[in-house]
Formats: sequence, structure tokens, C-alpha cells
Amino acid sequence: MGGSTAIWQTKVDLVVQEIKKHTNKPVILFPNGISSLSPFADAVLFISLLNSSNTFYIVEQQAQAAPIIKEMGLEPISTAYIIIGDGGTAGFVGHARPIPFDKPELTVAYALAAEYFGFRFIYLEAGSGTREPVPSSIISAVKKVTKSLLIVGGGIRNSGTLIRAVKAGADCVILGNVLENEQEAENFIKEMFELKAFLFQSS
Repeated sequence: MGGSTAIWQTKVDLVVQEIKKHTNKPVILFPNGISSLSPFADAVLFISLLNSSNTFYIVEQQAQAAPIIKEMGLEPISTAYIIIGDGGTAGFVGHARPIPFDKPELTVAYALAAEYFGFRFIYLEAGSGTREPVPSSIISAVKKVTKSLLIVGGGIRNSGTLIRAVKAGADCVILGNVLENEQEAENFIKEMFELKAFLFQSS
């Protein structure tokens, strides 16, 4: 759970605790900053926004957060964050230089650099709220050259888009805006139940 804009830790705590009432699955935080951390979660994507023009989002904020993460007992999951396409809110907030969709070789280069740095996950982000998801061709190009686990997010609003991402090589798909609209969320969940056989076979 997480988001691109600021939120108080007390609210994060309440949401994590509510989620844990309904599932025994681990809760992993996708933080936008230190205020999005919670000791009630199980792990945190320890993100470095590699194509940010501001070192604050590459390493400085992470250095500030590291002692807090250790004190909270969260498992840090090292994640290279690469914003492509229009970048959406995440790109604006993170001072990113989004990689154009028509320059897949640049995304591959950043992904390889992330793997060589030792990141456990590579996260390809098309931008929160964007209407155009990460193209399948880029997902498959990155998957072919890296061994890191691949997360894909941004613009995934229906089961077809999700399935294309999984078939292209995504190990994990992040959902956001589709779950914020009640009608869209209801339709999406219905589609997921109908396609659960495919999803389990692909996992």
C-alpha cells in the first residue's frame, strides 16, 4: 500500500491495521517518504528513483529513512524505481526525467544498471493516474536482460492490461487508481475472479 502524495503516519498506521484485520498476508509499504512508514506493516519497498534529477529521491531521503526502518523492524526490499512515459504524479513529485516509451533501449540500460547495483526489484512506473500503461514490448525487453524481479505499475485499469503485463514478464503488478473509483474497482474485481485460474497458473 502507498501513494505518490504526502500522508500522515497515523493514517498509514490505521489503514495497515485495518488491512491486517482481514488478511494474514504480509503488508508491504510503497512509501512516498518517511511519513508513509508504519511499524504495523511487514516490509517496505526501499526505493531509489534512479532517473530523478534530484539526489533527494535517489539516496538522501533513503539515508534519512534507513534508521527509522531498522527501528520499526520493517524488512527493506531494495527497489530501483524507473519512471517512463508521461510519469504522472510520481514523476512530478519525484523530479523525474521520464524515459519516453519510444526509447526502450534507455529503459533497458537503466534496468541493467539497477541489477548491477544489486537491487532486488526493478519497478517500471508509467505514472500514477496515467491512461497509458508500460508497453508490453518494454516489459519483455527488460525481462530478457535482467535477473531482478520486475514490478510494473501505472495505467493498469482492466484485466486485459494486467494480463498483457504478466505475459510480457511482470513478476508483480501494482494497482492504484482503478481501486479508488468504486464502479471501476467493482468491475475490475469481478474480472479478476473470472481470470483467477490464469493468474494462479502464471504466478
